[in-house]
Amino acid sequence: MANTVTRTARAVRGTRRTGPRHPLVAAAMVLPLAALLAYLFGGVDAVVTQASSVAGLMGR
Repeated sequence: MANTVTRTARAVRGTRRTGPRHPLVAAAMVLPLAALLAYLFGGVDAVVTQASSVAGLMGR
């Protein structure tokens, strides 16, 4: 019985990885949507302003 449950669980999951994704893969998945939302809601100016403020604090 336990063997059947294990096989069924594997079949339902398929070949999907359950571990954490690499940070670059996660960023590549999220950044296009974030850029689109920032553009649609006018957040680009706010991001540029914040980035220039941080750059000024870092002395660049």
